[in-house]
This record gives sequence, C-alpha cells and structure tokens, in this order.
Amino acid sequence: MNIRKYKVLVVTANPVQYSTPIFQLMAQNSKLDIIVAYCSLQGAEPGFDSEFGVEVKWDIPLLDGYPWIQLSNQSPQPRLGKFFGLINLELWKQVRTGKFDAVIAYTGYAYASFWILAAAAKASGTALLFSTDAQDLTPRDGSPWKAHIKRLLLPWIFGLADTVIVPSSAGVKFINSLGIPEQRIVLTPFVVNNEWWLAQAKQVNRAAVRQQWHIPEDSPVVLFCAKLQPWKRPQDALQAFIKANVPDSYLVFAGEGPLRSQLEAEAKALGIIERVRFLGFVNQSQLPSVYRSADLFVFPSEYEPFGVVVNEAMLCGCPVVVSDRVGARHDLVQNYQTGLVYPCGNLDALAEILQTVLGNQELLQKMVAATTKRMESWSPCENVEALVQALDKVYN
Repeated sequence: MNIRKYKVLVVTANPVQYSTPIFQLMAQNSKLDIIVAYCSLQGAEPGFDSEFGVEVKWDIPLLDGYPWIQLSNQSPQPRLGKFFGLINLELWKQVRTGKFDAVIAYTGYAYASFWILAAAAKASGTALLFSTDAQDLTPRDGSPWKAHIKRLLLPWIFGLADTVIVPSSAGVKFINSLGIPEQRIVLTPFVVNNEWWLAQAKQVNRAAVRQQWHIPEDSPVVLFCAKLQPWKRPQDALQAFIKANVPDSYLVFAGEGPLRSQLEAEAKALGIIERVRFLGFVNQSQLPSVYRSADLFVFPSEYEPFGVVVNEAMLCGCPVVVSDRVGARHDLVQNYQTGLVYPCGNLDALAEILQTVLGNQELLQKMVAATTKRMESWSPCENVEALVQALDKVYN
C-alpha cells in the first residue's frame, strides 16, 4: 500500500523549547518528509531576551532529532520582535526550487520573512499553511486603532493560507468569525513535551526544593511563573495573595522582567517580604521542580492567546488558576477539576479562590489528579496527527 508522503518546509523565527518535540515527531511520521528552516538561532544560542531582560539560552537540546537549516538574515538590525528584524531573502529560493508539497509558516505575519515566504508559495503554487495563536482582535497594548486595523486586514491575511492552523478551540472560532471557512481551519493543540515533563516531575524532591526556598514542607505555596511584564499582571498575584491572607502561606515568583524591583518594593512596604520568594529566571531543566513544589499556579495575564505554562503546571500535577484572558482556559481548565477561572483584574475573586482552594486539601488533591489526566489527550501526538489531517484536506 502506497502512503502519500508530504514534503514540507517548516519556517519558524527561532528555536523554542515547545516546538522541538513536535518537529521530532514530524520527522518520525511516515506521511511527512520535513525540513525546518530557522530565520534565527536565538534560544539555541545565547541572546538577550528583551522581555525577560536577561540573556537566555535554553538548557535543553533544541536542534536534535529532526533536519533543520539556518537561513541567512539580511536585516541591517537582526532581532526578534521587530518586523524588519528578520529579512530572510533565501526563503524565496528555498520555496521556488524545493518542490515542496506545502510550507508551514510559524513566523507570524509581523515579520518581513513571512511575506517573503507567502509570496514564494503563491508564485510557485505551493500550499501555504499559516499558524496563528490569535483568539481575538485585542492587541497586547490594548490600542483601539490596532484592533480596528486588524479587523480590516486579518481576513485578507489569513485568507492567503490554504489552511489556517490554530492551537485552541477559541482560535478556531475566531478565525472562522473573520470569514475563513471551517474546512480551511484545523486545530493543532498547543503542546509541550508531555513525556519529558511527566518524567521530570516524578524525580522532583519536593522537600529538598522547599528547603532551598526556605519554606516549610507543609506550608501552602502559590506560584507565579512567567515574565514579570505588565501584561502578565504579576502584581495581581501579589495583591490577591495579601488579600487572601492564608495562614502560613508563601508566594513564589519564578521569572525575570522589569516589574521585579517594583514587586519586591511593594512586598517589603506591605510587610510580607519574608513570605515572598523571587527565584529570577529559571531555565527549562529546573522548571519541573518549581511547579512540582508549589500547590497552586496563578496566571493573571490580561493578554495571553494561549499560555503554555498552563500545560507545564498541569503536567507537574499543579492545579491552575487563570484569568479569563488566558486562552488555555477554553481547552484545559475545568472549574473545580483542573483549576479555576476568574475575571481578569478582579482581585477579590482571585483572593477568594486562594482562600477556598488552599484551605481545602481534599479539593486540592482532587484537582492534582485531574490535571495530569486532562493532559493525556493534549499532547504532541494530537498536534502532529492534526497537521497530517490538514495536509490531507489540502490534497484530497
């Protein structure tokens, strides 16, 4: 029996820890012949992360287990996060001469390289799959004019794709609302390396980690793990923690960013600095011990198209509390099962949740068991299977 094998060029801005397991599974799939093209190697190589505010090089292998190439970047000021920071003109030749069945754009339309890729795909008649995590029109800075421009342009931009691949059910509804037919939208779950996280979590010595933090083993611990940036709203975690005033409880911040000094000053001014821990930037290999040693993960973000840290926490058996602006809530967070959802910015609601959950060990343990159970069907396997189905749709 002959199996249709698709030759695919996967184009992405830079190596990230979440993509590696997906690329590895793609390379092993009998229906895919892939090559990953990186516009930059930041992440696999040391580089300054403007959002963390520190130099970052992930401490797990990001380039093993799949074929990849690095594209030369002609930008006069190479960088991530800027439209002209990635100008990979080599994409034109790669697509035009590579005889690919499809190209998958993980770069996002906010880079010049995306438009080079899209133009080359259209000129050569190559199927274009466009990945986006968008779930509404709201920009990160909340600017009304940007939302208006998006409303005008996004139907056309996403309309360029033969198939739009999205990581959440909310994304499917949003892309469909822009006029893209359902048959051209495929849900490819936003995932992490489930097997790695589960294995690492089992090895964590919770008591030893708590000892390093100078926190008693039986004390309730609330965790915030993300960049300390305004849109992540780490101050909400601090203020709700103070309001909740759960006896003998502690708050741990894992992450770096411009709000750290402000958070430290506020905790000190309010007289609770001895119950707050700032771990700074935590690299990938150490994150399982952080999640596993906490009792509850809080994610108050006001702008979070998905929020893959939710996956990480749940795989480590840490129930989650997320704002209603976190996209992962639609697919992963079930109230009083895997976690809870509250209105973004409502400190009273968040404080009440902290009081309720941290004071109820029976409920907490029930949610711990439910978190890992939910993740059994939200894994890289489902992601790659959905991608193959997307290609089948294009060619059948």
